Amino acid sequence: MRHIVLTVVLLLAVAAGAVWAYGESVEPAWWLRLRYPLEYENIVLGHARNYDLDPALIAAVIYRESGFDPDAVSESGAVGLMQLLPATADGIAELTGGNEFRPDDLYDPELNVRYGAFYLRRLLTKYDGDLELALAAYHAGQGNVDSWLRTGGRIEFPETRAYVEDVLDLRDTYRKAYGRLRDGEALGAARLPQRA
Repeated sequence: MRHIVLTVVLLLAVAAGAVWAYGESVEPAWWLRLRYPLEYENIVLGHARNYDLDPALIAAVIYRESGFDPDAVSESGAVGLMQLLPATADGIAELTGGNEFRPDDLYDPELNVRYGAFYLRRLLTKYDGDLELALAAYHAGQGNVDSWLRTGGRIEFPETRAYVEDVLDLRDTYRKAYGRLRDGEALGAARLPQRA
């Protein structure tokens, strides 16, 4: 009996390993959804639409910044899903008509993604739609990107170059796993309400 149990366990382990290897080599959408979850989908979709952004880009930034942990805090003091600095968020609150901003507000997924999406849209506008520069500014700050542009336009920090590459790769992964926002189609199975 013991031999049978060991054989069954071994066969299950081999089967699980085969499924894992298959998923890693082929990367079908269902596999990617297991590896790259999409939490707060309605919030991501809503703010992607509000700020005319690719929802897969917002999901990629969130995954890279916080791994979808709304309580994440970085060593530099950035907070929440999209890892916003309280000073940046306070400025966004003023620009968008918010009042009485408190740093603890950044733990609220809805507000954090709204401010992060606003900031991404603002950076894309500032850098004439150049996604790499906008992401570099999101990571390293606008002052650094502006300085790099004055001295040749190359992203000078290796960690920022890696960040930009990671986010772009993750964006492509989220597109493959969940689809894109097209004609009201959501990333997953959810539908967005039509605007009146």
